[in-house]
Amino acid sequence: MLFLWGLLFTTVTIAQTKNERSKVWVPDNGDGTYRNPVIYADYSDPDAIRVGDDYYLVASSFDAVPGLPILHSKDLVSWRIIGHALLRQPPYDHFATTQHGNGVWAPAIRYHQQEFYIYYPDPDYGIYVIKAKQITGPWSSPELVVAGKGLIDPCPLWDDNGHVYMIHAYAGSRAGIKSILVVKQLNDAGTKALDEGVLVFDGHDDHPTMEGPKFYKRNGYYYIFAPAGGVSTGWQLVLRSKHIYGPYESRIVMDQGGSPVNGPHQGAWVQTPKGDDWFLHFQDLDAYGRVVHLQPMKWTDDWPVIGVDKDNDGKGEPVLRYRKPDVGNLGATAVTSPQESDGFNGNTIGLQWQWQANPSAGWAFPSVAHGCLRLFAAQQPDSARNLWEVPNVLLQKFPAAEFSATTKCTFKPRQEGDRMSMLVLGADYAGLALIKKTDGVYLSRFTCNKADKGAPEIITTEEKITATDIFFRVRVSKGAVCRFSYSTDGQTFHEAGAPFTAVPGRWIGAKLGLCCSRNVKTNDAGWTDVDWFRVDK
Repeated sequence: MLFLWGLLFTTVTIAQTKNERSKVWVPDNGDGTYRNPVIYADYSDPDAIRVGDDYYLVASSFDAVPGLPILHSKDLVSWRIIGHALLRQPPYDHFATTQHGNGVWAPAIRYHQQEFYIYYPDPDYGIYVIKAKQITGPWSSPELVVAGKGLIDPCPLWDDNGHVYMIHAYAGSRAGIKSILVVKQLNDAGTKALDEGVLVFDGHDDHPTMEGPKFYKRNGYYYIFAPAGGVSTGWQLVLRSKHIYGPYESRIVMDQGGSPVNGPHQGAWVQTPKGDDWFLHFQDLDAYGRVVHLQPMKWTDDWPVIGVDKDNDGKGEPVLRYRKPDVGNLGATAVTSPQESDGFNGNTIGLQWQWQANPSAGWAFPSVAHGCLRLFAAQQPDSARNLWEVPNVLLQKFPAAEFSATTKCTFKPRQEGDRMSMLVLGADYAGLALIKKTDGVYLSRFTCNKADKGAPEIITTEEKITATDIFFRVRVSKGAVCRFSYSTDGQTFHEAGAPFTAVPGRWIGAKLGLCCSRNVKTNDAGWTDVDWFRVDK
């Protein structure tokens, strides 16, 4: 099963590897400058490294599968998804059902002795590590470094003396305590904790909700970069000490200041081959999720300053526009964007797609012969009260503040209750569906407010559909206001229902995508052929 889903998601077709630019957000201004965010999509809790001339970024994926997305860049501005490190999430049976907000929290990526390491926490099970010789895999099966509830946000450090350490934080929801950082020593392989850890910093008095630490060493100092103050309102704190267990000095090195960038923190320090320093971090934008910004960084008296320090107090604020990192000619022809549109013309689907649970055989098959993605109608779990609780929902992230997404589908139902849906999903959701009834197929508009609380859908029938093909469209405007429409010829679109304002999911932004489902048990299934999915202005 792992092999089959690896084929479905990790092999990149020729069409998908072109240096395609987004039609809705390109951070490279084309004049030697860039604009933030450099990734206008929900890649929360980013961590990044440079290996040679290449930069790699990983992010939290929670219950989305495949998980641990890996993005690549040559210049820190243009990014592209190149794979996922976690094809299925353990424990496998547990994550075969939707687990919103659980799963992969803030990861750390490192490169040590010609091998890539990703440490990631599952707040209900503990801290895992996976390894690979190549960034595109194959990645090893997750190995539990330390078990325990509430252990989050790990980051390793291979010290000069040969010892291996790991810093991590605590999730109050599971551990009953938060705002503290602990350092544990690991075995030489970096795969097992050797002790219970040493408390190195307590943020309760001045830096509440301290979490997401990243561990570095420079000029004889151990540095801990850690956000505090909360996701949407916090700041970037840096700790330093000559000894790994402290005591640590602390300094706020970036906050919002006079900028419009709220809560600038949690991210990664990277350095170019020329020695220039940069910092990648997220900003919480509600329904759009946690988007990624790039900030200049400099060192003064062995303290980092992130962003622009307008009043020379050692604390920077975020920039919205700045000169691009100097990487020579390496980034000159690499103006790319994370994947959005998908023509489904190869033997894989685009790397932007994720299920909201571990997938089962039979949900989806790329069809090279037909140039489409065939989604079979999977039976909804008896316990599912709405699509929030249905695992075979195929989703991707919002790519910009304003955009449209259109898809062409051919619906081939077999049983009454077979359904094909295009939707925008968060704690509330809405969309359009084709539903098989006794006398034919009907196009319907559906909404569900407080889906995360188990609320039922409200379905309104629009019209009976006799056409073979159907085109669904959603236009998203500022404020995440979504307007749905449909067409039977791809030319004339009819609006369906009132505008819907998207809301976040659990720790993530809203997503858009597709679902083919049924509500009865049968030994065969109807299907939908998805010809293409296009994101445009």
